[in-house]
Amino acid sequence: MNPRLRIALDFAPLAVFGITYAFYGLLTATGAIMASVLVAVAIELIVQRRVSPMLGFTCVLVMVLGGLTLWMSNGVFIKIKPTILYTMFAGILLGGLAQGRLFIKALMGQALRLPDVAWRTLTWRFAWFFLALAVLNEIIWRNASDNLWVMFKVFGIFPLTLLFIASQTPFIMRHQIVSDEAPPAT
Repeated sequence: MNPRLRIALDFAPLAVFGITYAFYGLLTATGAIMASVLVAVAIELIVQRRVSPMLGFTCVLVMVLGGLTLWMSNGVFIKIKPTILYTMFAGILLGGLAQGRLFIKALMGQALRLPDVAWRTLTWRFAWFFLALAVLNEIIWRNASDNLWVMFKVFGIFPLTLLFIASQTPFIMRHQIVSDEAPPAT
C-alpha cells in the first residue's frame, strides 16, 4: 500500500475524532470515529483486498467500546480504548517472544535487516513503550478533564510514538546488516 495512504488510513479517524470533539463533544466524536474507522477499513479492503491486523483489531475495539459509550452515554468506554489497545499490543509482542516469534520483525523486516537478537531487543522496547502509553492513558483520563484527555489522544500519542521510534534509530543503525548475506539466526 502507498505509505501516504497507509498514514492517512491510520490517522484520519483520529483527526476526525479530534475535530468532531472540538465542535460537538465526546459522544458525537465517538460516533464520528466509529464511522471513520469503518471507512478506513472499507478503503483498505478496496485497495488491498484485505484488512491489516492492526486496523482490524482497532476497528473491533472502536466498534465495541464506542458502541458501549454511545449506548450508555458514558465516555469511560472510549477513554479506556487506548489502554486496552496498547496493553494488547504489548501482550502480543511479549507473547510472541515467549513463543520464539518476532512480530516486530514480521512487521518491519522488509524495511530493516537486523539480526534476531536485535529484533528481540526492539520487541522488548516496543512492548515496554506500549505498556507505558497504556499507563499514561489511564493516568490522564482518570485525573484530567475530557479536553485534556482528547488533546493527549489526538496530539500527544503520535508525537510520543515518533519520538520513541526516533530514539531507536541509533540502536537500529548499530545493528543494521549491510551485506547481501542472509541475517544470522540467533
